[in-house]
Amino acid sequence: MVSFKQAFALSSQEVDASAPPGTIQIHREQEDGHHDNIVVSGDPRDPLNFPTWQKIAALLVASLYAFSANFTSGVIAPAFQLWPMIFPKDPRSLSELSTLMAINVLFLGAANIWWVPMSNWMGRRPVLILATLLLTFSTLWCGLATGYDSLLAARAFQGMGGAAADSVAPALVGDMFPVHQRGRAMAVYTIMLVVGPLAGGVSGGYIVYEQGWQMIFWICLALTAACVVGVIFFVPETLYSREAPIEGVPGHESEKQAQFANNEHVENKSTATVGEQQYRPFTYVQSLGFIKPRGSLLKQFIQPWRTLALPGTWVVMLHYAGLVGGIVSISTIGPQIVASPPYLWKANAGLINIGALIGGIIGYVYTHMLADGSLIKKASKKRHGVAEAEDRLPTLFFPLFVATGGLLVFGFCAQNPGPKMWIGLQFGYGMLTFGLMQVPSVGFNYISAHRFIPLFGSRLFYNGYYSSRNYCICVDVFRGGLDSSQGRC
Repeated sequence: MVSFKQAFALSSQEVDASAPPGTIQIHREQEDGHHDNIVVSGDPRDPLNFPTWQKIAALLVASLYAFSANFTSGVIAPAFQLWPMIFPKDPRSLSELSTLMAINVLFLGAANIWWVPMSNWMGRRPVLILATLLLTFSTLWCGLATGYDSLLAARAFQGMGGAAADSVAPALVGDMFPVHQRGRAMAVYTIMLVVGPLAGGVSGGYIVYEQGWQMIFWICLALTAACVVGVIFFVPETLYSREAPIEGVPGHESEKQAQFANNEHVENKSTATVGEQQYRPFTYVQSLGFIKPRGSLLKQFIQPWRTLALPGTWVVMLHYAGLVGGIVSISTIGPQIVASPPYLWKANAGLINIGALIGGIIGYVYTHMLADGSLIKKASKKRHGVAEAEDRLPTLFFPLFVATGGLLVFGFCAQNPGPKMWIGLQFGYGMLTFGLMQVPSVGFNYISAHRFIPLFGSRLFYNGYYSSRNYCICVDVFRGGLDSSQGRC
């Protein structure tokens, strides 16, 4: 990306003819006409060269981690209505109970202040191991907590442990998949990311009504422990430096492409010998090792904040922050709305998330079909093989319009409760999650500092939450509906 001044000074012809930083040229060189495994170099240590099964296994573990972190975050929301019976000697208002959600979401974002620089300094694998271990032990702490204060502290650490799922895990996915496959891989990750809190919201009410409060956390503990095992045995180290000139490309093209940090030259594996250079064998066990820290850790802490000078960072950051803030708000107050008159869903309060689950699935299909297809189509027809992340951006516009409408629909139905208004709540929630599905696949691939977006999104939500916490809500649009149905806390 370029600066604001440079970005808006370019004409449409200049934009079409130029190759800005971040541009990637896809070269498919093959002798036999077969499209086998595509590689970017002959180095077996390059994550893009890892076996397909290993990439898929790591993608599934990263997706499970994203699911588990967000499942543990949202699963307790439907249980708030039973707090007086669970802890009769520690009565709390709904506003205080909502803080158990807010503190977790805050640290799901804020903890990336240290997880991301550490992952760029010492590697993805050790950070993911540390984060999943922290998530597991803090979940155990939640299950053993006997009061509000202890549970609040445990939820904070639980958020810290889950934070890497929103930043380091997608970075891991991006390291392993080439540009023309990255959108679909991220779509798999995104569906698990979005479904996590929704599945937690749906199941939380039934679990606490049928099995008790602690069973919520024992189920979460099983999920997080599975993440630890998966990371240890199936997630390789993917931090890899591609600083050498690209071989196998004509001299003038190589010099031109060397200007771009994310250049990927893909060849057919059957002709993947690069010059005369020979590489040592790289085994699966070696891929599960660790690397030496590189560079300055302080520099890694500073670098992401410099991207705030880039317009693309703000566009994607505000887009994601608004939608995530809406989803977190609805997942917190939605069960409380349908548990109150005139709905009185009680144990079924978590079913408010069904609409969102359906919207997320439809959004996944939409993203899977269009994200990479639009990039490859435009690169092959208009730019002579030059693929730019901007080519995916048009797929964001329609979902953003739908998501904005979903927020309005949910807010209107929440303000005007009625026997059939739950249908509008479901539709509005589903429209919102449909719109969110495209941001990681399209928006995160558009900017290089995507790891810090959850941080800013969580901050925006957290500030909005506490400005209205005395009314037991997270976003002011819901104030009328809650005040009229259940009063202030």
